[in-house]
Amino acid sequence: MEPRMDLMTNELGAKLGKRFASVSLAIQQSSLPRGLQELVMLRASQINGCGWCVDFHTKEAAAAGESAVRLNLTAAWRESTVFTEAERAALALSEEGTRLADAHQGVSDETWAWVREHYDEDQTTALVYLVAMINAANRLGVIVHQRGGSYEPGMFANTTN
Repeated sequence: MEPRMDLMTNELGAKLGKRFASVSLAIQQSSLPRGLQELVMLRASQINGCGWCVDFHTKEAAAAGESAVRLNLTAAWRESTVFTEAERAALALSEEGTRLADAHQGVSDETWAWVREHYDEDQTTALVYLVAMINAANRLGVIVHQRGGSYEPGMFANTTN
């Protein structure tokens, strides 16, 4: 499958991408731990089948010190022992917020209560926006056939300035 287009080489695409990156930067700067952010984005990207985003978030998480074991078990977090209860709550929110079409209820009350048990108002806000933004990014990548494998950690670090 060949890439259909590079959204960043199109003037409008670059303009929209910069705004998109600004929202992502605000989430990154929240009090939600950066490693957790990467795990949440990785899980949504796995579900959505976005090779570019799986590549991106796996490498960013590893560069931030995340272990290979935890990265490899993210897809099977429910059946593993390497995640804290708080991380498990965030991963559940990521899954349910990603699989909206698969569940008539969307995010369950149980998952919402679990998240609220572990995260304050600002962190919960960051999680909600994070799940929404990574799902949008996944859709962009999948629509244009953006392939994984070429991402280098930090390559977009200064693109929002």
